[in-house]
Amino acid sequence: MLSKTELRYTLALQRIPNLGDISAKKLLRKMGSAEAVFKEKKSNLAKIDGIGLFTLNGFNSKIQLEEADEEIQFIEDNKIEYSYFLDKDYPENLKHCTDGPVLIFKKGNIDLKNKKIISIVGARQMTSYGQSICEDLISTLAPLNPIIVSGLAFGVDVCAHKTAIKENIQNIACLGHGLNQIYPKEHKKYLSKIQENGGLITEFWSSDQFVPANFLKRNRIIAGLSEATIVIESAEKGGSLVTADIANSYNREVFAVPGRATDSQSRGCNNLIKQQKAQLLTSAADIIYMLGWELKEDQKPKQIQLFVELDEEEKVIFRFLKEKEKELLDIIALECNIPAFKTASILMNMELKGVVRPLPGKLFQLV
Repeated sequence: MLSKTELRYTLALQRIPNLGDISAKKLLRKMGSAEAVFKEKKSNLAKIDGIGLFTLNGFNSKIQLEEADEEIQFIEDNKIEYSYFLDKDYPENLKHCTDGPVLIFKKGNIDLKNKKIISIVGARQMTSYGQSICEDLISTLAPLNPIIVSGLAFGVDVCAHKTAIKENIQNIACLGHGLNQIYPKEHKKYLSKIQENGGLITEFWSSDQFVPANFLKRNRIIAGLSEATIVIESAEKGGSLVTADIANSYNREVFAVPGRATDSQSRGCNNLIKQQKAQLLTSAADIIYMLGWELKEDQKPKQIQLFVELDEEEKVIFRFLKEKEKELLDIIALECNIPAFKTASILMNMELKGVVRPLPGKLFQLV
């Protein structure tokens, strides 16, 4: 953890107007610390590759250090936790994002030891279809105890948080403002439950202006924290599509729930799938198998079941695996002439029946 002095200078670094996180990290790595940055001549800093005088145009140590002192007071008065991008407790997934925040601020009981982290985003004008999908998806995944990340906005976001609370799953709300407020105000009532098993994360200060651009900026944290982003509903344009694009740029998995071609709130999802920017998502099994998650021991059959009843498609896969011994999910789908998304769901059901077992690399074999 940063010393109070280094925290002060790091906060001040954040206040340089034209200095983004990528450039700030360049300065920190080159100079060794934020304090060293402020003690170096501006002309020398400008010579660092990728910096330049324009980036440092708003550099004013007196003003920025005074602002940092005020924010430190807020942090101490409100017992705000923080993580520096080189700290051990900084989210591992976010460390791999070049534009990840230099500092993040946290409240609650966030524990990122569990690597099963997914972001769920979608339309603010959520339909009953979207609500049903969101609730069923999280409830089905609950036994695997994943961490659910979202933005606490109206619609799909808050549905994800509420369902996670109901299922006693850790959930994290990424905010587009400082920890001195909550938007929308109607969702303040969920904060205590979120912080009991999860918490709040933001890069914004208590003094930051409440502007729409901040909500788009926080989308990179939603995408960066997770190994996969799930878009449940989206119009043709929207913030959730921005989050999906960012997740793709981070080489993370993106899933989208399809809808009818005539449904305006499904156009964004349908386009993601059509443009091959997202995997088609129809059930929790798609996530489990595409991400290589393993079912918990208490979800697995205790012994091989005899005389298991299989439906026709399960029988097709059973006969195929009996011949091949083990095979990749995609090959099973191709050879058995069953869509990949449906094959994933069938294999999950067969695993629960004790008929098949998953192997590393999306391989499956009969038990």
